[in-house]
Amino acid sequence: MTTGITLIVLFASLAVASGRVKWLAGLGFTFTVLAFGAAAFSFPAWFIAPGGFEMKQIIAPLVQLILLCMGMTLTLGDFARVLSMPRAVIAGAALQYSIMPLAGFAFARLFGLEKEVAAGLILIGSCPGGVSSNVITYLAKGNVPLSVTMTAFSTLLSPFITPFAMQWLAGAYVPVEVGPMMLSILKMIIAPLAIGFAIRRFVPRVADKLVRALPPLAMLSIAVIVAITVAISRDDLIEVGLILLAASACHNAAGYALGYGAARMLGLDTRDSRTMALEVGLQNGGMATGLAFNVLHSPAAALAAATFGPWSAITSSMLASWWRKK
Repeated sequence: MTTGITLIVLFASLAVASGRVKWLAGLGFTFTVLAFGAAAFSFPAWFIAPGGFEMKQIIAPLVQLILLCMGMTLTLGDFARVLSMPRAVIAGAALQYSIMPLAGFAFARLFGLEKEVAAGLILIGSCPGGVSSNVITYLAKGNVPLSVTMTAFSTLLSPFITPFAMQWLAGAYVPVEVGPMMLSILKMIIAPLAIGFAIRRFVPRVADKLVRALPPLAMLSIAVIVAITVAISRDDLIEVGLILLAASACHNAAGYALGYGAARMLGLDTRDSRTMALEVGLQNGGMATGLAFNVLHSPAAALAAATFGPWSAITSSMLASWWRKK
């Protein structure tokens, strides 16, 4: 318990210091997630059913809040760029939904992950790009408009690709029902995204106010989702934690490397290739967690998202810092 409290205080202190110490800049969110994860690991009862309320019930609403925030940052111009730069956007989606699911499957086999955990690694790979990729792309001096469009485009494709990718690659590990998963994505991801976009389109003043207020709450939501997953799956995490971290690290690195390499082979310039690498390498962990609990009904399958998310936040910040100096 003493070690747990020490880690909580350490990560919380680093999160606060990130706003003041230059070399920690950009890592505040990562340390916040790690602090919540340490708290959940040390005091799991706080995040499982405090007062008899099952915390896993709030995962889907929290994911919807995150997507609502994303929707309110989108404009018609973001979707119009699909027509103005079709090669980059379509190539990005193709790479996203080929590299990451297949890499997830390959590393799950290579590391010999238990069935439900393996399905979780494939699930995180089968989800669209993460919402943090836009900010990281800006820090990396990438093409931010392209990043925003690619994230939105891959997210809109997710109801039609993620369920089938899961059935094909993870069906041998866990039962995967395409229809319920598709419906869950539409309700949990597409509906709040569309509502957020509608607010931006028809009541922009309201959107401006909400966009200023909601992002910190959305970031806190991600930390809470990770904490709930860690608490519920604590025993599984103790058993497979280091192996899963290694598999997630390889999965994440493969996304960056293959995304960048493929973009260069397709003739994209350095700026767009950086964007492609980040879009492919960063995944929507909130969506993966929601699907793991609500569709696969497997807390163990959610562990990959809880591991991949914080790890990719650290590596993407480091990669962006390195690229920014070049």
